[in-house]
Amino acid sequence: MNTTPDRPAPIITDIEVVPYKRRMDPQEAVDALIDGYSVLVVDFYSSGLEVLRFLKQYVNQKYVDQSFAGQREARAAYRDLSNRLLLRVNSHKLVVRKAPVIGWLKILYPDLNEFLMPFPQVQGLNSSWQWYEKGIFIPVLKQKINPWFGTYFPTRFEHLELFDHWLKNYRGGKETAFDIGIGSGVLSLMMLKYGFGKIYGTDTNPNAIIGMNEYSKENKLSGKLSLLYGDLFAESNIPTELIVFNPPWLPTSDGSDGLDTAIYYSEDLLPRFFSEAYRRLKTGGRVVLLFSNLANITEVAITHPIETELLSGGRFVKELLVQKKVRPASNKIKRNQHWRSNEMVELWVLKKYK
Repeated sequence: MNTTPDRPAPIITDIEVVPYKRRMDPQEAVDALIDGYSVLVVDFYSSGLEVLRFLKQYVNQKYVDQSFAGQREARAAYRDLSNRLLLRVNSHKLVVRKAPVIGWLKILYPDLNEFLMPFPQVQGLNSSWQWYEKGIFIPVLKQKINPWFGTYFPTRFEHLELFDHWLKNYRGGKETAFDIGIGSGVLSLMMLKYGFGKIYGTDTNPNAIIGMNEYSKENKLSGKLSLLYGDLFAESNIPTELIVFNPPWLPTSDGSDGLDTAIYYSEDLLPRFFSEAYRRLKTGGRVVLLFSNLANITEVAITHPIETELLSGGRFVKELLVQKKVRPASNKIKRNQHWRSNEMVELWVLKKYK
């Protein structure tokens, strides 16, 4: 098992920086970022937040296309520019005043005493630490989870509601199940709640394996939850009654990385999954996929990968398709999500063709 966590890359080489403090005009810092310079915040944490606010205004004015693709382009531009705004870390603390305390700095960088880090990466570490410390309530579990840094966790629950309803009525074998891409473990915990004997959870993200291993030990689940680090089935050939997969819902975009792998799927991901699932599924077993029509309604894809498999794969037949309309986006979300009115989450249940 890989126990080396993924972490935001620290900047440990000497680089030229433009120092910034709050008495300066934040637009000067933005101009420096646009010109390709790195800018180092040297006084207050809030000074960096102010620069990012001005940078966001610049990006919004330059990228006015509010289509799904246009907004994706704007986010990519903001990401590239904002990652040139830096903070210094020393002895696992941020070297600016009134900065948050982030426990991940000690956990993820035990080998480094001093380095630079992009401001947005620090923000991500800070948010993740708050989620990890305080926990996130998952309604279908009626409990909180504490997601490890860099681990995908659900922020919307309609697809989990579909899966919960399906599990309540499931009458198949419960000896084993596979949770492909276990993430923060929600689907596995749901299956354990409904009496499955053994769950094999896989993930290509070592942080997911580390986090779930930590959770498993704390909650004495080691006998019921086996964690496998690797792609799809992690080279395991264990036959099973149920294979559950909540794949990414959008095709890969240029420049996607990190947690984006939980959001965007490569062209070969679903075909490889179906090929491997077919070989491991016991007679009478089922594949359950949690998906969405998001790629189709936003016109970033013209085909549906599950429908494509059913039409041409010759491996599975559809037993059930249930759809559920998503709730309106929260008023706290500033991003224009006008397509949400047409979005449906989907639960697909497939059985072997022969």
